[in-house]
Amino acid sequence: MKRLIASKFCGLLACLALGSSSALAAGEPVVIVPSGPSVAVTGAATGSVQNDRMQATVRVEADNANAAQAASDVNARMAKALARAKALPAIEAKSAGYSTWQTWEKGKPSKWKVVQSLQLTSSDFAALAGLVSKLQEDDGLLVSGIAFSVLPETRRKAEDALTREAIRSWQQRATTASDALGFGSWRPGRITVSTGDFVPQPRPEMMMRAQAATAGGAPVAVEGGVTELTVTVSGDALLDNAKPR
Repeated sequence: MKRLIASKFCGLLACLALGSSSALAAGEPVVIVPSGPSVAVTGAATGSVQNDRMQATVRVEADNANAAQAASDVNARMAKALARAKALPAIEAKSAGYSTWQTWEKGKPSKWKVVQSLQLTSSDFAALAGLVSKLQEDDGLLVSGIAFSVLPETRRKAEDALTREAIRSWQQRATTASDALGFGSWRPGRITVSTGDFVPQPRPEMMMRAQAATAGGAPVAVEGGVTELTVTVSGDALLDNAKPR
């Protein structure tokens, strides 16, 4: 009878081992359950980073009964805009879209509308704002939008600092939780670090200035603002040395 039980137990262990091997071979996640008590803890750190990259999208539009003529008009004006942009080393320019479609208006001949967009990016806000103003005033381009963001290297440095702060916050919470639960010490288990950002919406007066610039050709007024970066650290604190009750 003992031999039969031992045989069944060994068979069960073999099946478990085979199942684990199959899961690993199939690439399925293996959940490791802590051998002792643990507590899930979260810590976070948030900071404001000055935006250092500006992106403006401008466009050329043309209407004509002849599709080829409309396209030729757009191509010529866009080529001029690109030449202006490439003359400024601090500004990166690239085409952002090209569309052609036919329009109808009751009682009038149909027309072809052609639209091409140009994306301009720079860390020199004054240079880019000046170029956009020139493109509006001299070449009749329209502004589709202006946005601000953080350069990758700036973001990386800020997130590194926030990660250290978030880890310290996580450690403090782990110590507090360990003590409150009646344990003398803890050690880190599986930890996850994640990042996120939030760009505050432009203030109403800033939006009004941008609209006025688009409509009337006045110099574009820009304000970079900030991006809120957040680093969150979450994971298990494995509890040790239970205090006597």
